[in-house]
Amino acid sequence: MSAGPRPEVAPLGRMLLVQARSEMRMRWRIPAFSVTIVALPVLFFTFFGLPYVKQTLPNGINLGAYLIASFAAYSVGSVMVFGFGIGVATERGLKVDVLMRATPLPPVIAILAKVVNALAYALLSLIVLIVFGVVVGGIRQDLLVWLDMIARLLAGSVPFIALGFAIGYTCGPNVAPAAANLVYLPLSFASGLFLPLSQLPGFVRTVAPYLPAYHYGQLAWSAVGAGTEPMAVSLAWLAGYTVVFLAIAFRAYRREESRKFG
Repeated sequence: MSAGPRPEVAPLGRMLLVQARSEMRMRWRIPAFSVTIVALPVLFFTFFGLPYVKQTLPNGINLGAYLIASFAAYSVGSVMVFGFGIGVATERGLKVDVLMRATPLPPVIAILAKVVNALAYALLSLIVLIVFGVVVGGIRQDLLVWLDMIARLLAGSVPFIALGFAIGYTCGPNVAPAAANLVYLPLSFASGLFLPLSQLPGFVRTVAPYLPAYHYGQLAWSAVGAGTEPMAVSLAWLAGYTVVFLAIAFRAYRREESRKFG
C-alpha cells in the first residue's frame, strides 16, 4: 500500500514574511501602540531638545544633532523594550502562545517575525524623528550621517530586544507595562539620553558608564561626532548585556514552557 503524498511545507522565508506581515497589521491596528511608539520620541524631543537646537557643545558639535541622536537611541530602545516586554506578556496572558503551539509555525519563526516587526517600527520612528528635527528644528547633517546613525541603532538594538523578552517572560500582562517603565525610563535618564551627562548629578555620571543605554547612546553620538568612546568598547558592553538579558529571558521562557506544556 503506497503512502499518500507528503504534505507540502512552506519555505521558512515565506513563513517569516507572512508572519511578520501579520504582526505588523496587528500592531498597527492598536493605536495605543503604533501612534505612541512614533509620537512619543518626537514629543520628548519637542520639550527637552527643541529649545536648544541652535546651541553648541564645548567640542563644537551642534547640540541639536546630539539631542536628535540621544532621542533616536531612546526611540529604538523603547520600541524593543515596550514592544516585546508588554507584547509578549499580553500574549502570554491571552494564551496566544498556547494557540501558536498548536500550529505548524516553528517557534523561531514567530520570534523572528516579532524582531522584524520591531525593527520596522523602530525604523519608522527614527525617520519621523529625524524629519521632525530637520524640518522643525532646522538641524542640518549630511544624509550619510543620518543613515549611519540609523544603521548603528538598528544593529545595536539586540540587548534591548533581549531585555524586552526578559520582561515579557518574567512579568504578567498587568505588571509588564509598569515594569518596562520602571526599568527603561530611569535607565534612559541616567544614561544621558534626555539630558547631557554634564547636566546630571555627579553620582549619575559615575554610574552611567556601566549602563547599557549609555553605550547604546554612544553609538548614536559617535555618528554625529559627539561620542567619547571607541565603537568596539560600546559593542563589547552591549554584547555583554545581551548575554545577561538573554539568559534571564531564556530561563523564564523554559520555566513557562515546562509549566504549560510539561
